[in-house]
Amino acid sequence: MDFHGKTALITGSGAIGGLGHATAKVLAAAGANVIITGTDPGRGAQVVDDVRTGATGTARFIGADLADPRAVRRLAEEAGAVDILVNNAGVVPFSATADQDLAAYDAAFAVNVRAPFILVAQLAPKMAAGGGGSIVNVTSTAAGLGMPPMAVYGATKAALESLTRAWAAEFAASGVRVNAVAPGPMATSKVVAVMGPDVGGMGLTTALKRAADPAEVARVIAFVAGDQASYVTGAVVPADGGRTAI
Repeated sequence: MDFHGKTALITGSGAIGGLGHATAKVLAAAGANVIITGTDPGRGAQVVDDVRTGATGTARFIGADLADPRAVRRLAEEAGAVDILVNNAGVVPFSATADQDLAAYDAAFAVNVRAPFILVAQLAPKMAAGGGGSIVNVTSTAAGLGMPPMAVYGATKAALESLTRAWAAEFAASGVRVNAVAPGPMATSKVVAVMGPDVGGMGLTTALKRAADPAEVARVIAFVAGDQASYVTGAVVPADGGRTAI
């Protein structure tokens, strides 16, 4: 995969050990100029330093709170014209429906659905004006599986998968491809610290009987984003260790 001359904005990439960080490393190693974004400039600087190590592309950080629509619009403006947008940022509330806090419900939809909507609305036309581009929405197997403590999270990701199909149809004529990658249980550093390497046993529910390393999912995102997948749009690609197959 060759991303030289391409600029990629990756949301939810401002912390070491997450999927956004892993995706930025894969893209930058293949030549992309990546834009890291998150809420903490200090942690973002650590990611930028790590991504730059051994990369043939570049990395820079733009701070943004994706729960604030004004901040999302500023992020799109500061990013400028991008060739690749990876909507990776996500809020994951765990709660039974009867106990779900409505503020957490609103925050999940703000970050997981509204922020990608604003970014696509602002950046996809710029991609089209530049001759095309690629958008990858990171969803989840929770979008299609009934997981009671993750009802709100699953609903946000199902909404994002619906938007993926609608956007693919809307922007295809202008050369902008829109796809989704749906990870299963994934051993990010944050998740491992709380739930352990098997993600609270969820890794054992997959056909491969383990959770993914973020780099494994990042390589799928990079493939879908790149020119090797030039005939793929409107797809939801599972990267879930066979979880949805069984």
